Amino acid sequence: MKNRSMKQAETSKRERGSILATSAIGMLSILLAVGLGVDISRLYLTKTELQNAADAAALAAVSALNTAPLGITKAADRAVASMNNYDFNKTGVSFPRGNVLFAVNLDGPYMSEASAQGQAARIRFVQVTTPDSPVGISFAAPVLGNSRNLSATATAGLSVPLNLFCNFLPVSVIDYGTPITAGQTYTFRASSGGMISPGNYQILAVAGDGGKDVRIGLSAGVDKCAAPGAVYDVDTKPGVTAGAVRQGLNTRFDDYQTSQVNPDNMPPDTNIKENINYDQYKSGSPSQAPKHTGVDGRRVVVIPIVKQDQYDQGRNTVKFDRFGTFFLQTKVGSGSGGDLVAEYIDDIVIGQGGFDPNGAPVNGLMAVPVLYK
Repeated sequence: MKNRSMKQAETSKRERGSILATSAIGMLSILLAVGLGVDISRLYLTKTELQNAADAAALAAVSALNTAPLGITKAADRAVASMNNYDFNKTGVSFPRGNVLFAVNLDGPYMSEASAQGQAARIRFVQVTTPDSPVGISFAAPVLGNSRNLSATATAGLSVPLNLFCNFLPVSVIDYGTPITAGQTYTFRASSGGMISPGNYQILAVAGDGGKDVRIGLSAGVDKCAAPGAVYDVDTKPGVTAGAVRQGLNTRFDDYQTSQVNPDNMPPDTNIKENINYDQYKSGSPSQAPKHTGVDGRRVVVIPIVKQDQYDQGRNTVKFDRFGTFFLQTKVGSGSGGDLVAEYIDDIVIGQGGFDPNGAPVNGLMAVPVLYK
């Protein structure tokens, strides 16, 4: 009996020692697993931040493309500026312009900024790659090493042409039956002596019926979207409304003297030089900087085109035949207001809108930035 008791005691001690060792190994494994999860979560979080930064930079870059070499330069500028808005672990990144590449086709080949300037008219895609960002490893260093370098790449480009348009001006260009050609100027709001019919001055009541609505609509674009054709009817607005037209449109030229418009909400263009054409505007020469903070492209506007036979006496309803992109060469003069003209554009420009596969025919001049991959 005594020997049996001693043997049982020795067995119990061995079992307790085995359980203790197993528990220690289990706890260590759990701690390593938790540590590995923490490190992997940090890697995923940093990768997400880098990808968000790359996506934003690529979209910002594409929004500057305008088929001119200056657009390529501005695209790189915007990508760098966008990337600098991001902080990773409270540390800014050094983002070189060489990490911004350009291409004619989505699948490449992608080229440098200098090479892309020689093909600016055909460039439609931008690829941005973030610099390597080292992420320290705390718990899983024996497995993953002391740190891992992460980066992200995003590719954005111009969309298919649009057939749904937003933020257009509440005025119209008249189609008299002759082709509208690039580089030519067209009247989009007639003076009292040259109206298409008594009481109609090519102003549209899309933004509202009052002069204030016209002023806001011309300074910011109407807060509506429309497609060309019979699906969208709009009333014309009788009356010259010279003051509201001048006050709204001239904000794009940094003129806020009597506009009652805030330049923070409706900023001027970055180039307010008058009497230049669209090609000169794209190249940036000659140029004149505004006093207020400007925004690129404010002088490039979308205007509905309406057939001549749609207009009638005074107020009536017209149908949008199509939409055109125009460049504002000059601001509106003082007085009762004369004819307002804009230059028709024959290049792809960035606008606001969308594509409806069952909608009206597309406008080949209009596109929006799209993130492809």
